[in-house]
This record gives sequence, C-alpha cells and structure tokens, in this order.
Amino acid sequence: MPSGGGILACTGKRILIIVENLPVPFDRRVWMEATSLVQAGFGVSVISPRKPGDAPHAVIDGVSVYRYRMYPPTRGFISFLWEFSYCWVMTFWLSLVVWRREGFDVIHACNPPDTYWLLGRFYKLFGKKYVFDHHDLNPELYESRFGKRGWIHRVLLWLERQQFRTADRVIATNESYRQVAIERGGVVPKRVVVVRSGPDLNRFHRVAPNPSLKRGKRYLAVYLGVMGPQDGVDYLIRAAEHVVRTFGREDVQFVLVGDGDVRPDLEAMAHQMGLDEWVYFTGRIPDEQLQEVLSTADVGLAPDPKNPLNDVSSMNKVVEYMAMGLPIVSFDLKETRYSAGEAAVYVTPNDEREFAQRLIELLDDPDRRQRMSEYGIRRVQEHLAWEHSRKVLVQLYTELLCDQS
Repeated sequence: MPSGGGILACTGKRILIIVENLPVPFDRRVWMEATSLVQAGFGVSVISPRKPGDAPHAVIDGVSVYRYRMYPPTRGFISFLWEFSYCWVMTFWLSLVVWRREGFDVIHACNPPDTYWLLGRFYKLFGKKYVFDHHDLNPELYESRFGKRGWIHRVLLWLERQQFRTADRVIATNESYRQVAIERGGVVPKRVVVVRSGPDLNRFHRVAPNPSLKRGKRYLAVYLGVMGPQDGVDYLIRAAEHVVRTFGREDVQFVLVGDGDVRPDLEAMAHQMGLDEWVYFTGRIPDEQLQEVLSTADVGLAPDPKNPLNDVSSMNKVVEYMAMGLPIVSFDLKETRYSAGEAAVYVTPNDEREFAQRLIELLDDPDRRQRMSEYGIRRVQEHLAWEHSRKVLVQLYTELLCDQS
C-alpha cells in the first residue's frame, strides 16, 4: 500500500475513471493514472470509447475496462450535440453496470466535456465521492477555436464552475490550471493538486535508429500528438514549406505521428502544397515503432500556436521528446517554457517562417543539439517523469479514501 503516514486501511476501495476524449489505453495519461492506482492497491474500473476491434469489456494490467462504441467524428453543431448526448448516456449506463458488478467509492471524471458533474451529483446521493481531473480549459478551447466568447463561452464557464463545486478534489495538469481552479472555480487550495502528464520512462527509451525512416534525407524532424484544429499541425506544414521553398533545404524529412479529426484535411493540405516528398503521416503506431521513430529523429516539433488555451496548457509531446533526448523547436508558450526550459528553441508565437529558420539553425548545430538533449533527459528524470506525478496521485486517493491511524 502507498505510504501516507500511519497505517492505511484501504481494503476494497474502488475508483471509477471516466474518459470520453480518447479510448484507453491509448489515452496515456488516463492509463498511467489507472495502472498506478492499481499498483498502489486500489481497485480501478475505466469507462471509455471503444476503437474498432476492441472488446466491450476487458481486464488489462489489472484495470477493468468498459467500452462503448465510438460515435463517428462530427463537425456540425447538431451532430456534435448528438455525439455528446450519445457518449453521456452510454457512460451513465455503463456506470450503472460497473456499480452493480464491481462497485466503486469515487468517480474520477476527466474532461472534456464538463458535464460529468451531473453524474457526480447523482452518485453523491449514494455516498460516493467525485474527483475532477481537469485536462482542458473548455472556455479557452472555445475562444481559441472560434475567436470569440458570447453566450456559448458563458455556458462553458458555468459548466466548469459546476465541476469545481461538485468535486471533493480537483486534479490540475499544471500550476496554471491549478490557479484557474482556485481563482475562477473558488476551490480551496488544499483541495487542488497538480499531477503532471509526465512520461513513463519504462516506455520512453532509445533504441537503435532506423535510417530508412529518413527516406534518403539527412535529417528527420518529428511531430508526435493529436491532430485537432487547435494543435498547430497546419502551422507545421506551412513551416515545412518554408524549409523547402523559402530556404531551399531539401534535406529535411518531416514525419507526423498521431491522428485526429483534421488529419485528412492536413494530408490533403500537404499534398496540395507539393510536399509529399518531405512530409508523411503515419497515423497511430505501436510503441515499438514509436520508439524507433523518436530514436531516429534529430528534432522534436511543437507547433502549437499561442492562444488562450495553448499558452497555459502542458503539451505531452514536449516532455516525451525530452525523455527521448530530442531537442525541441516550439512557439514561445508559458507552460511549454516551464516544462522544456533549455531543451527547446523558442520561436515568436505563430511565426511559421521563423519556425522554419530556427529549425534549420538547430539542425546545423549538432553541439547545441547535444547540450539540449542532455538537459532535457536530466530534467525529465529529476522533475517531470511520471514517477513523480504518481506519488502525488496516490497520496490524493490515500487521503480521500483511506482511514489513517
């Protein structure tokens, strides 16, 4: 059992984790949380969407996973409401199934969306507790995507407040999110803890490079992550065009790893710009292949544009690049600068030409890349690896659920 001072009595305590944004175990943060809690002696169930080919129920690494069929990707507002309603109803139904089969003492709800407080309040009637794991600032996400506020923004702020008011504890991904919970959400500071999305060093380690991934080029620059409207992959593609056309550098291969709603649009964009020779997409790939890509790459790319959301969000890919010893080129964002420190080159926000220029300068300076690589590895090992976050998470649940004497 985890240590938290005194003798802990946690026998039989169970946690139900709810996530809608990504399936598990693909959602790495949620999966590391779930497995860490199992290793600490808690019983853990997870409800998430189901990828094609996944079983509706499975026990993986000691975690009991319940899945519902994923709703097809949507774009229109009405379609989005249908998708949201479907996912919410399926989650509620499966929570009843979990309650009957396995039971639980606390719901650990990951946003988006900011509506599972309704589930929390329902189960509080039966003595359950509610923990809000704050992954995204949805009001800022809306403002960043649509460039305005208005009534929808006000509704999102109201929903966020209900999350904070319902929660017995709030988990923030960084200090910026913690301040939102305290200042905007009115949460008592001692009820908010920071659990960073650090890499699992058992998963991120270098292997033998595969030169064929460079496709005959001298350098390989990698993007790893989600491909949504706010993730900046379109900025990266335009920066790649500057590398090739503005600066005449045809010796850089770009590999884009991951998936998301706008990936087809991004592939079409790269093709229309005549970049097929320099830019290719892999989709989601297994861990072994990912390690090979990251071990072969010379630079990691973080093209997230500066906006109200990205500036205060911690990017998983940044610390994952650092764990693999990759120097980084990134737009200058508050939380990225905190995470990466001297492991990144910082570019004037949203300036694609400068992004390309700084990338070329870094590729042409192997000594600097080596210094940045060593700094990044050291910072992750000493401060940002998941092992540091795991202790905070386990301590939270120890205090919330376990009697100490």
